[in-house]
Amino acid sequence: MGFIKEFKEFAMKGNVMDMAVGVIIGGAFGKIVTSLVNDVLMPVVGKVLGNTDFTNLYAVLAQPEGGALPEGTSLAAAREAGASVFAYGAFIQNIVDFLIVAFCIFLMLKGINKLTSLKKKKEEEAKAEVPAGPTQEELLTEIRDLLKKK
Repeated sequence: MGFIKEFKEFAMKGNVMDMAVGVIIGGAFGKIVTSLVNDVLMPVVGKVLGNTDFTNLYAVLAQPEGGALPEGTSLAAAREAGASVFAYGAFIQNIVDFLIVAFCIFLMLKGINKLTSLKKKKEEEAKAEVPAGPTQEELLTEIRDLLKKK
């Protein structure tokens, strides 16, 4: 019974729950960024580079046994035909995806650090505004002196 109780305490700790929320939000954020890359950025970059679809960029390493692939064959068709391909377009797209995620995380951490430093600054200002009271020794001395007078 101690093992189950110990596991429950571990699972209900704040750090584990925070991590679970982070993983769930990270998964959803990843989908948003992937959509941003695939549906918004890469078509624009492809248009600028001459109607290039990055998902179909590849180099044939070895032709299929049935003969050479015709010019303009899609990546999926080349793979289906049995050609050995180097699909560098998907790699480029994943690099762009990673850079966008990394940039967003950088901005998020920068914002969190700024908020944290502002909070610390306000706390320090609040501490500086509060006048320091007498020390314990000063209070005891004052009480002693008052008792002597009586």
